[in-house]
Amino acid sequence: MRIGLFGTGAYGLALSSILVNNKHEVTMWTKFEDEKNSLIENKGNDNLLPGYKLDDSIKITNSVEECIKDKDLLIIAIPAAFVDGLCKEMEPFIDGNHILIATKGIEQGTGLFMNQLVEKHLNTENIAVISGPTFAIDLVSKMPAGLSLASKSPETIILVRQALQNDYLKLRDTDDVVGVEICGSIKNVIALSAGMLEGLKANETTKAMLIAEAMHDMEAILDAFNCNKRTVLSYAGVGDLLLTCTSTKSRNFSFGKLVGEKPPREEIDEYLKTKTVEGYYTLESIYQLLKDKEVTIPIIDLIYEIAVGGKDPELLLTFLVVKA
Repeated sequence: MRIGLFGTGAYGLALSSILVNNKHEVTMWTKFEDEKNSLIENKGNDNLLPGYKLDDSIKITNSVEECIKDKDLLIIAIPAAFVDGLCKEMEPFIDGNHILIATKGIEQGTGLFMNQLVEKHLNTENIAVISGPTFAIDLVSKMPAGLSLASKSPETIILVRQALQNDYLKLRDTDDVVGVEICGSIKNVIALSAGMLEGLKANETTKAMLIAEAMHDMEAILDAFNCNKRTVLSYAGVGDLLLTCTSTKSRNFSFGKLVGEKPPREEIDEYLKTKTVEGYYTLESIYQLLKDKEVTIPIIDLIYEIAVGGKDPELLLTFLVVKA
């Protein structure tokens, strides 16, 4: 199969390792000429994915058209903030293509989930999303991992399975596309609060309490968006929630930990300037989306008040006990 992979970050590199393992022909796109040259010369990026080397068969390009032309499947694996711009560049070359979205998040300003953003710009209904408990560094180790695969298109489901599933990566499919997107986005927000507990030196019992409460809140959000509430039990739901809320490999958890340690606000702002914290930007989007729907999710409101509004993170400890 010929696959165009948009994104040369850690997750894009990890996906390329799976695709090559499965004997597919891969072209990877990066917007930046210097990054293209570095990847060609060094066969990887040790800052993002230490020790991983790109297979010699992988082609690196700056051309959106080249990454799309004659491909059986296209994969988008770039930060959520840049998906809109990429889709505008892809638009002239798309006509019914099969597209897999490996990006988690909600676009700021519009409140669109990634599948909605792709549908808005691109002439195709063959769209799928993947989400689940997978760090890039773990995927290249070839140890067992699982992802939720969501699409309304049976053909796209089949193609993605052929592209990714193997003896160490398992896919569970569903047609609840928005539900999978919600879980993949909200878990990043909940990870902020889990990190706050770490920064406050809370014990494991309290952290487990937060995760249990968060599952109920995620179920309520799914219900508010008319999604399948059982999606919270999937790889995209509880699977990703557990991983992201318990590991320092998560930038969202690490940022929350910083907030919980109560540094000067200047230090928090500097962290946000130098690192991509998807959960922080998703927090602003989901906070507004829920307000627009007139749905109250107290944990989201509190995380917003602490992370954005600067309130004392110790309020989280009281909240867990008094929450209805």
